[in-house]
This record gives sequence, C-alpha cells and structure tokens, in this order.
Amino acid sequence: MMTPIKVGLVGFGFSATTFHLPFLNALACFAVRGVMSSRPDDVRAVLPDVTVCDTIDALCENPDIELVVITAPNAHHYGLANTAIAAGKHVVVDKPFVTRSADGQALIDAAKQQGTVLSVFHNRRWDGDFLSVKQLLAEKRLGELRYMSSHFDRFRPQVRDRWRETDQDGGGILYDLGPHLIDQALVLFGYPQALTAHCETLRENGKTCDFFDVMLHYPGLKVRLHSSPFNAAPNPRFSLQGTLGSAVFTGLDPQEDQLKRGVLPGSAGWGEYPQEQFAQVYLSEQQQLLQPQSGDYAHYYRQLAEAIRLNEKPSVTASSALQSIQLLEYAVQSSNDGKTICF
Repeated sequence: MMTPIKVGLVGFGFSATTFHLPFLNALACFAVRGVMSSRPDDVRAVLPDVTVCDTIDALCENPDIELVVITAPNAHHYGLANTAIAAGKHVVVDKPFVTRSADGQALIDAAKQQGTVLSVFHNRRWDGDFLSVKQLLAEKRLGELRYMSSHFDRFRPQVRDRWRETDQDGGGILYDLGPHLIDQALVLFGYPQALTAHCETLRENGKTCDFFDVMLHYPGLKVRLHSSPFNAAPNPRFSLQGTLGSAVFTGLDPQEDQLKRGVLPGSAGWGEYPQEQFAQVYLSEQQQLLQPQSGDYAHYYRQLAEAIRLNEKPSVTASSALQSIQLLEYAVQSSNDGKTICF
C-alpha cells in the first residue's frame, strides 16, 4: 500500500476548498498536514489538526511536508512555486501555470535540477463531455473533423469585486478560463500552425478582459475557443463538425456543481450527466442521443501520487502546461496587433 503523501496547501479560498481539498481528503494516498492562509480560523474550522502558517517559507520549513499545492491568485504562482521547489518539495500549481512563459520555463528547469515533480492542475481533462469528445474523435464517428468550437460562457453582466476581475497580472477571463480550453485543444490536436484572437472588455466598468474569441488554425481544421459573460442560455460547450456528421454538447460537466453542493467525490451519481445534457449526434439523416461519460477529477491526483511514489510521469506535465501559457501570450499579442500569428 502506498504511503500517504503529506501535503501543504497554499491558500484556503474557493479553489482550494472546492477543487483540491475534497480529493486530497478522499484519497488515502494523500494527507493534508499544513495550510498557508491569512484566515487561520477558517482553516481550523475544517481541518482542526493541521498546522497553519502565513508564509510559504514557514510552510516549506516543515520537513514533514512532501507536496505543496498552490491555489493562490495567479500573479503569485511563480514566486510560491519557486520557493517550494527550492525547498525540495513536489509542487502542484493550479491553472494557469504562470502568467509569463519565461517564468514557467524557469520553474521547469528548477524542478528538473531538484529532481522533484512539478505539475499543473488541468482538471478539465477529466470532464465527462471532453472524454466523450476524445472518444468520438478516436472512433472517427464524425469522419474527418473540420471544425470544433469550445465554449465556456457565463451570464455575469456586472463586474464583481474580486481579484480575477481586476487588471492585475493574470487577471481577466483569458487567464481564468482560457487555460482550460487551450489545454483541451492541445490534448486533442497538438500545437496549432497559427492563431487569431480577439480579447475584449465588453462589460460596463470592466477593468480587464472579460470576452475572448480565439481561433486555432490546423491543416484542414479550425478550432474556436470562446468565452462571453453575456450568455444566459445553456452553455454551448462543444460543437463538432466532420465529413460524416456533427455533434453538439451543451451545459457544463456536473462535477463542479456537485463539489459546490458538498457532494463527496466518488458518491453515487458522481459526474453523471442528466438526460437533458445528453449530446446530440447527427449522422447523415440520423439523429442520436449520446450520454456523456462520467468524469472524475480524482484521476489527476491518483496519477500524481504514482508520479511521486512510483516515479511515473504525471498526467499533466509542466511542459504541456507551458504550451498553454505560450498560446495565451500569443492570443494577447494577436488581439493587440489585429493580426494572425503563425508559428
């Protein structure tokens, strides 16, 4: 049986308590032993037996901690990860990996020198609809794919008072949701030949990007990545068009909503899509319903444990996450210059 990996959690906000802690608590291969937070009372109300500190140095000085999981605001990812790696810790960084690709490469080099695992939490590789898209493409049920759109729209017409909606480094929707969509496109199709992007601030009193439309150009294929704050209808998650037919997925993977409601990972019905979210598959004159697979974000942490304990390759490498950051930078450049960027 695998010895539990002792974890230090950086941050104790929404991301930490919703997307990381439930899986770290549910899996026997992990044990949370420390938390860095400015709100110790909140931590102790949930984790009464862990050590709480207010600096990354104090967290990393604990020799018991092997893995540091970073869920702090985007602008702090590089500095926190750099300190943890220098202390000899394995590191998980929540997406986006970093806000500058040069910083990401520096972290990769540092982790290689230390011999530690460095990974990025691209959990939406385990969305059920994305897994179903992968299967459709692998089976070539739609023939040769010619176009795919991937949307992560919301209805948030008013600017909210939170760091993600400020003009700080790594703020804005492009660095919030863009990493998810770009990472999924890279998993499916690899690095594109060119990119065309429009990144805008559309909301009244908006301070940073709240809308993006990014087109990735591949030979014989266009992939559109999109996010808008003005969609009150069900999210048009994936639309695929091929030489034999097309498919449409709507809504969002149910795991996030289940986590928000306090449903424990692995519970009955975990990740299952309701019938109203079954995909529509159109093949010539035929129309079929497709039940998306049940996703499971726990796979990320199970495979991370194998990377740390068994010297396996992590499911999400820092190098693959760095490609997403590079494409985010190119998207900003393309939008600012009004040009397509070729690679």
